[in-house]
Amino acid sequence: MRFESVCAASIAYVDAPHRVSSDELEERLGPLLKRLGIARGVIASLSGVVARRFWDVGVQPSDVAAMAGERAIRASGIDRERIGALVSTSVCRDFVEPSVASIVHRQLGLSPGCRNFDLGNACLGFLDGMEMVSTMIERGAIDYALVVDGEGSRFVVERTIERLNAVGDARAFAEEFATLTLGSGGAAMLLCRRDLAPEGHAYRGSVCLAATDWNHLCRGQADRMITDAQKLLVAGLELAGRTFALAGTELGWSPEALDEVVIHQVSRQHTERLAERLGVDPAKIHAIYPELGNVGPASLPMALAKGAELGRLRPGMRVGLLGIGSGLNCAMAELVW
Repeated sequence: MRFESVCAASIAYVDAPHRVSSDELEERLGPLLKRLGIARGVIASLSGVVARRFWDVGVQPSDVAAMAGERAIRASGIDRERIGALVSTSVCRDFVEPSVASIVHRQLGLSPGCRNFDLGNACLGFLDGMEMVSTMIERGAIDYALVVDGEGSRFVVERTIERLNAVGDARAFAEEFATLTLGSGGAAMLLCRRDLAPEGHAYRGSVCLAATDWNHLCRGQADRMITDAQKLLVAGLELAGRTFALAGTELGWSPEALDEVVIHQVSRQHTERLAERLGVDPAKIHAIYPELGNVGPASLPMALAKGAELGRLRPGMRVGLLGIGSGLNCAMAELVW
């Protein structure tokens, strides 16, 4: 899908306040590690995740998404009454129903005419949300849209620690290891017609591919996630390679053509192997996983916003956005800064 008339007017993020180190988690996992004879330091050594963040108890995904959305609206300087669509892409949810988007809509004081709904696609949701609202903007249905995401990992991590300490064995530790790398945070992006934000960042388009034969490799509930990490990595890299080739055809991508590459970050191994598979210079990837862990769909826009904040992005740079979500699905999109 190519876009001619869409840009990102603003991008914002919020960090959860409580830094929880992997060493702290392993202190709490003492009974399991002792039972299995595993030395301390295993989480950071295998994943590269040194810490992750937690929200205060009781903070809901809608609260986080609304915080990020408010920052994006204020950064854009627009009248919130003009926002025509709000999409929440959070994996975490306040309730089964109503939608997270409906709660965020109320918290942000958006207009009754602003369509609001949830879009879920594992860690790929934010990119999918960007494409969906951009299609609405491109065909003239709306002028402005807000994509938000709020994730919180405290509950699932704490339940996993309790379960592993009580009945966990080596297999359970391997299957639930990825849960221990999950982090918390939020992000939002305000998209609009390019003529409404001359200083915005052009959204050139996106491509996507599916490999749903592998939908069984990562399955999660509110209190538990089971992952075959190695098979997921191998299948994900193969799908990413094919999607990158498609982006080469549709968007003119090559490792050299992209000035910055922003990815959904899972771990050190995932980040390094993905760069190697695509032939991308690792220096083009701003790593946030060591301090934030895997923040699900919020990871990619958080990395983008933090990179911009650090001055990594300059006008005219071609910025590739790359995401892989359990399912498996892969999407890649381009912003011109």
